[in-house]
Amino acid sequence: MSSVQGGSHAASYERPYRPAQPEGTPVADRRSAIRQAALLLFAAQGYRSTTMADIGAAVGIRGPSLYKHVASKQELLAEIMIGTMEQLIADNIVAVAGADDVRERLRRSVEAHIRYHARHRLEAFVGNREIGSLEQPDQDRVLGRRSDYERRFRELIEQGAAEGTFHVQSTRIASYSILDMGIGVSSWFHEGGEFSVDQLAYQYGDTALRMVGALPHSGTRNGDEPE
Repeated sequence: MSSVQGGSHAASYERPYRPAQPEGTPVADRRSAIRQAALLLFAAQGYRSTTMADIGAAVGIRGPSLYKHVASKQELLAEIMIGTMEQLIADNIVAVAGADDVRERLRRSVEAHIRYHARHRLEAFVGNREIGSLEQPDQDRVLGRRSDYERRFRELIEQGAAEGTFHVQSTRIASYSILDMGIGVSSWFHEGGEFSVDQLAYQYGDTALRMVGALPHSGTRNGDEPE
């Protein structure tokens, strides 16, 4: 995730809402439907412009019945944003497992980052736009997870630089630049377009390695002859 604001893309997230499942639907499923409705509304019209009545109407639950499932829209926002960061971190851990080469670990990290942002565009959009709407201590919880996530990329770049595999002036700027690619993807990517998610992830992996001045496995740099 990055700190880029995405307000100009709000219109692209507007979509029709469907009534929730019948009253007999399991509580967990109804909670999931409420969360999804909140996510759609937060993306389409903003957190502050969304009311609990809006969320209830989107899932066909009115008045006190809605509060049996969720205490407030703030609770929903925190759940969405914390869940997003926890999933990104979990995906990163899985992605690098079993890989020792720093180039491969960075590539896998970037690919997981891009896949998430391509497949969870709404979560990425809301997560970046609404950080200021989160109340404490949840805002600090999200910011802490963001720092942890950025650190995972930065430490890989630092390792590659120490080994002479990567060549960067600032590991922090490099890590921020790589993370910013994700929010960019979430703003324009659509399934069924020119690239599949996997094709997109692989190409961004290549781009990230070039950004950090990665040496090819042959020991050459930028196509030069081996030193």
